[in-house]
Amino acid sequence: MRKINRRNFLKAAGVLSAAVAGSLLAGCGGSDTGAGAAASDLPAYNELTVDTDHTDLTATIKVINHRTDLIQDGIFDGYVAEFQKLYPNITIEYEGITDYAGDMTTRLTSQEWGDVCMIPTTIPLTELSDYFYPLCDLSGIQEDYNFAANRAFGGKVYGIPSTGNAQGVIYNKRVFEEAGITSLPKTPTEFLDALQKIRDYDPSIDPLYTNYAAGWTMSAWDAYIGGGATGDPDWMGITMPQTMDPFSPGVPTGDPESGPYAVYNILYEAVKRGLTEADPTTTDWEGSKTRMNNGEIGVMVLGSWAIVQMQDAGPNPECATSAGASLSACRTTSMFSPGTISSTP
Repeated sequence: MRKINRRNFLKAAGVLSAAVAGSLLAGCGGSDTGAGAAASDLPAYNELTVDTDHTDLTATIKVINHRTDLIQDGIFDGYVAEFQKLYPNITIEYEGITDYAGDMTTRLTSQEWGDVCMIPTTIPLTELSDYFYPLCDLSGIQEDYNFAANRAFGGKVYGIPSTGNAQGVIYNKRVFEEAGITSLPKTPTEFLDALQKIRDYDPSIDPLYTNYAAGWTMSAWDAYIGGGATGDPDWMGITMPQTMDPFSPGVPTGDPESGPYAVYNILYEAVKRGLTEADPTTTDWEGSKTRMNNGEIGVMVLGSWAIVQMQDAGPNPECATSAGASLSACRTTSMFSPGTISSTP
């Protein structure tokens, strides 16, 4: 990839971010150069005017992201084409990574990983400036962007979210209905009972597909032990480190059907009872989308971002739809709030 000087790179990366309205995009920096200082005399993200500023720039920028589905179906080609109508002299190269958090975290230790990326969730906020240039001050955009503080530290924004997701489970409506599950489970016990009904109805269906081999998919279980399981928005960062035995049954709510233990115990019990795939080491993330679409999988623990991917993965687009108050196909529902599994708004 042809290199460009830092000033032109920052301008081009800033223009790119402004043109695509964020996406947790961040430009490469590095603690050895002092990212904040290097960018301090350049226009901030919120000060750029797309199709007006820096239209004379010539550069090649490599963008790395986790949306392999958008690359495969040509959506990213469309993004690039639209961008280059405004900035024809900026060439965009892109790469999609399936195990994004793991692979990208490793790549960031190299100075040759690329130029712009989605920020891996594995990077602590305190270390953002070690890897990325700040886009702008948080105060300059927090009234205009939802979740602008998600990847901000010290008053500086390093990435802007592309979307907000409801965390929960994706399930196949037809499988639920044919297995006799007529209402959504409201407790972990009811959830395991629903998985058992699917197994009893058709042993060829995987009631819960873990996608264990992908690695990153298992991180959902860790994400769900926070406020959704405890009712405490400060659980992960403040309360849990100060709690003795935070993974004991009933902690911190006093209800054994909620809390971190209840979340992890669902996975443990599902595996123990044979309610998951036969061999977790051979699971296939890309293939699981088609299998969910075709009714070969009952449930996967994923957020609402996965719904469209399930819809597009096969001949049954009705298998997945947005969350709602009634039982709907492959919909997402928040998991393991204290004592309940409640449907998302």
